[in-house]
Parts: sequence; C-alpha cells; structure tokens
Amino acid sequence: MGTANDQIRVSDTVKRELERRKREGESFNDVLERMLGDDRGDFVNGFGRWSDEEAERVREGRKQGKEKRKARMHRLGRGDA
Repeated sequence: MGTANDQIRVSDTVKRELERRKREGESFNDVLERMLGDDRGDFVNGFGRWSDEEAERVREGRKQGKEKRKARMHRLGRGDA
C-alpha cells in the first residue's frame, strides 16, 4: 500500500457503501483497489463485454424465442396444442 497523495470527494452514500465493503484492517484505498480489480461482483461489470457478433446472436435468439412463444400461444388459444 502506497502513501496517500490525493484526496477525492465522495457522497455520503458512496462513503457508506465503502464502509460496508471495508474488511478488517483495510484502508479505503484497499477497498477501492479491490473493487476496481474485481470483475465478478457488480451487475454492471458485465456490460460491454460481448462483441457485436455475440450481441447480435443473442438478439436473434431472443427474437426467435419470442416468435416461437407467440405461435405456441396462438395455437393453444385455438386448442391445437
């Protein structure tokens, strides 16, 4: 751990969240380093990770699934299960 050279301002909400995540013996800097280096914990960390091709493949799969569900519901509505 290095010496603190700068100060940053954070909201009370952010400070409370840092305090909540702080482990015994950790400084706030340690908490931030751990959080910034951890790609598993937060929901938003996964955004932007797919290539355009992967994203399009998922979109197409969702579209096809929706069309299949609609067709099935239409058949079920007519009693054609």
